[in-house]
Amino acid sequence: MLLHIDGLRQSIGGHEILHDVHLSLGKGDIYGLIGPNGAGKSTTIAAALGLLTRSAGRIEVLGHDPQTEAALIHARLGVLPEQNGFYDWMSAPEYLEFFAALYGRVSAKANIEKYLGRVGLTAPTDQPIGTFSRGMRQRLGLARALVPDPQLLILDEPTNGLDPRGRREIHDILSELAANGVGILLCTHILDDVERLCHRIGIIVEGRTVAEGGIVDLVGESAHRSRFRLRLRDAPPKSASHPSAFKVIAHQGEWWSVNLDPAISPEAAWREALFSGWPIIEIEREGGGLEDLYLALTEGNA
Repeated sequence: MLLHIDGLRQSIGGHEILHDVHLSLGKGDIYGLIGPNGAGKSTTIAAALGLLTRSAGRIEVLGHDPQTEAALIHARLGVLPEQNGFYDWMSAPEYLEFFAALYGRVSAKANIEKYLGRVGLTAPTDQPIGTFSRGMRQRLGLARALVPDPQLLILDEPTNGLDPRGRREIHDILSELAANGVGILLCTHILDDVERLCHRIGIIVEGRTVAEGGIVDLVGESAHRSRFRLRLRDAPPKSASHPSAFKVIAHQGEWWSVNLDPAISPEAAWREALFSGWPIIEIEREGGGLEDLYLALTEGNA
């Protein structure tokens, strides 16, 4: 395991913030850590980085205890905190060169350009960071996290401030990293990011892990299957086969309500339906899936 947390309890200023947090993340995994504001996600990350002395429980990062063996961890770890520390007078290349030196690396100009290009930063090299938009800062923060060529990435809200195209580009980068064996802990409020990227999740509520496991398993067990409305130009032809990806639960006029199999992505489901002869002209999401599971758990209604 690249990251393993079991029974974590954490107090700050005499107040217990975390009561029982657990998660495990392996090589090539993208793990979604989600929960309401103030639930303890950032505190969990701080404890995992060894920035806080835990009250109880066990933490292993890359096989080491972050409290006692931090030096063995940080050289193989990339971090994007929610509150980034930028030096506004520096240019992006200068900033990455500075952090490369902190990691004990001498980065050639070509390497710096590689990191910047990987996150889609094409600003002039002499442009000061103080002039960057929020989205550009997020990209630079991710580039900084990639400088040590990490085995484990810990990212806190990595797509904040990005437009849909920028988010998709970051998704592609993270998917590529995971395919190459990098483990990624993704802390975010954007459930669409989690559904697109993560196979496993942990949901934290008031300092406790209330659900952990594969998205497909958790959604399937809780019966919060994704529900969609499909608007058809005509009724499906009699010769059309019934798609295995979803089940029709209601039909009124040109609208058909379906429950989607959580093991199959919506894109794959609609592709199968179209190839089967379903004349779909509009798709609306009605609910269900990870969103309903999350709302139920965080509202105490599960």
